Amino acid sequence: MENQARCAIRTVPVGKSNIVQEASIDGPFMALFPGRDDWNRARADAGLATTGHDDMHAGELETSILLHTSPHVVRDGNGTADFDASNRPHLLTLGMRGYTDTGVIGKPSLGSAAKGKAIIESLVESFNEHLQLLGGPR
Repeated sequence: MENQARCAIRTVPVGKSNIVQEASIDGPFMALFPGRDDWNRARADAGLATTGHDDMHAGELETSILLHTSPHVVRDGNGTADFDASNRPHLLTLGMRGYTDTGVIGKPSLGSAAKGKAIIESLVESFNEHLQLLGGPR
């Protein structure tokens, strides 16, 4: 038993932000990125028409990023694949399949490569702020 490593297990509340807070008690050691504010800033900087709630998956934001970074993975028909499922009271219980058969919750028809480029640029700028807080290069 001498060679066995000792470990301490801390009970950490469920939720990514709580884990990051717990890990950074003695100083900034971890960042959760991108956070809600980072995404909201990127949406505004790129001029997106949709909100994070209404455009949850495979919508304007994600389609824009893919059109900019990997256009070959965007399926034909995204221009007519919009799907509104803004009322999702049991999402955590039912999952996305409880609200959409296609996997789309949002408006991919509004996506563009130009918006995707602006989203990525905004997130890079936001990440620099996190990196500085963690003591990274400036």
